[in-house]
Amino acid sequence: MYLPTSMATHRSAEKRYRQSLKRRDRNKHRRSTVRNAVRRARLAVTTGEEGAETQVHQAERLLRRAASRGVLHARTVARTVSRLRRAANATAAQSPS
Repeated sequence: MYLPTSMATHRSAEKRYRQSLKRRDRNKHRRSTVRNAVRRARLAVTTGEEGAETQVHQAERLLRRAASRGVLHARTVARTVSRLRRAANATAAQSPS
C-alpha cells in the first residue's frame, strides 16, 4: 500500500485519502482491462482472425464504459474506437468473402 509523505490531519481528509486509494485501484484495473482488450482486438484485426469483429466490439464496449465512468477521456476513447473500426473495416474489405 502506498503511504504519503505527510498524513492528513482531519478525519474527513483521512477518509478522502482512503477513498482515493480505492478509486485509484479500481481505475487502474479498469484501464488495464481496456488496454488488454484493445491489444487483443488490434492483434485479431492485423492477423485476420475469425473473431476479429467480436474482439473489436468487446474493446469498444469496454472503452465506452471506461469513458462514461471517467477512467478515460471521451475524446481518447472516440479516437481509439475510430482507429480500431477503420482498421477492422479495411481488413474486412481486403479479405475475399
